[in-house]
Amino acid sequence: MKTYKIYFISTLAILACLLSWWFFATIGEFGKPQIQMMQDIRSIGQRTVLEVTFSDSGSGLKSSTITISQDNQPRILSTLQYKGKKTNRNAVSIPVDPVALKLHDGPAVLTITAEDQAVWKNSASITRTVNVDVVPPQIFLLTPVNHINPGGTGMLLFRTSKPVTASGARVDDRIFPSYPVVINNKPCQLVYFALPAQAASQKGQIKIYARDQGGNETVQSVPYLLLKKKFRNDKMPTSDSFLQQKMPEFVAQHPALAGKPLIDVFIYVNGALREENFRTIQTICQKSEPRQLWEGTFLRMKDAAPMAQFGDHRTYVHAGKNIGESTHLGVDLASTANATIEASNSGVVVYAGYLGIYGNMVMIDHGFGLFSLYAHLSSIDVKNGQAVKKGGALGKSGLTGLAGGDHLHFSILVGGQFVNPTEWWDPHWIQDNVTKKMEVSF
Repeated sequence: MKTYKIYFISTLAILACLLSWWFFATIGEFGKPQIQMMQDIRSIGQRTVLEVTFSDSGSGLKSSTITISQDNQPRILSTLQYKGKKTNRNAVSIPVDPVALKLHDGPAVLTITAEDQAVWKNSASITRTVNVDVVPPQIFLLTPVNHINPGGTGMLLFRTSKPVTASGARVDDRIFPSYPVVINNKPCQLVYFALPAQAASQKGQIKIYARDQGGNETVQSVPYLLLKKKFRNDKMPTSDSFLQQKMPEFVAQHPALAGKPLIDVFIYVNGALREENFRTIQTICQKSEPRQLWEGTFLRMKDAAPMAQFGDHRTYVHAGKNIGESTHLGVDLASTANATIEASNSGVVVYAGYLGIYGNMVMIDHGFGLFSLYAHLSSIDVKNGQAVKKGGALGKSGLTGLAGGDHLHFSILVGGQFVNPTEWWDPHWIQDNVTKKMEVSF
């Protein structure tokens, strides 16, 4: 009998402990719900979307509310009651329409609250003062006259009526961010952009945009005169000797190509690898010094003969069959073997190494999204992060990468897009399209 009592009391104690644990782990828990704002909201504009996540790992969520108050009048943006199955987490996305909510420009108070299912009604709240801004910025274009070549560079200066968080140029679906500059002691935005070579047959749209802290955006078309420019079409014989000479270099860099026919290696190199290399170059160009590092006309390789021009459309032919195409996105220059390659202008080295079809390659950032590229080098004498002066030695010419002979492949990029380098070799073009445009008065 005594043993039975002990067993009974022990069982009751265990049940009491279990019940106590269940109670304090669920409806009797003291933990407050968690509220996480998925973005740092400081302004409310016409395109603002609130992203908020509510969570409670104990008893679960009971309710959540989001309100915005102005002039002591609250407006409910979201109110939810969580019934039925326990909800431990819920993410909400709330578009805010200031006009429909009858909000005016000025401060407002954003309040976010959550309550859980516990008997103690644990609650949490976030209160934040935000600025309602429904007036989009005005754009004042300071360079209304623009004569641009297909495949060439354009430059625009503009002012905005208020501070902006993002601005720049859009050329069809390509975006070129602008950089803040001071002209005549006034803040302005400067942007270099690339007009694609295809514009020679199909004129593209150029627009400038500006977006403020509230997400309000203004877009304005840019008038321009499209100059005439023709590009060459070439058939490029791809001999067996060329494949035997060059393809082993790529097989060594990409072991997965080992054992494949050399023609298949070439097709991969000219297609997939070329695209992969371009994406790498675009990534490099995403970060540029927000100041001009270059000065004066860009240097052309000394005593070098042009071997291929920018925009040449190439069709590769092997055994009488077309095996691929490409567009040449630079100028090929050749002088003597292992010629010294000099920096075309001052800047900072942002890439110095091997890159696929370009072989040993150097890229220099000249600021404001402008870059120069030097490919097929036999050796490299600079390193990443190194500041270089115009005319400074970068390395020696060679035939690394997809090159059939010793030469320099030279490119200029604007905002990650290749442009015609010959413009930047021309002092008159720089004077008309950059220097004079910087001399605006307002």
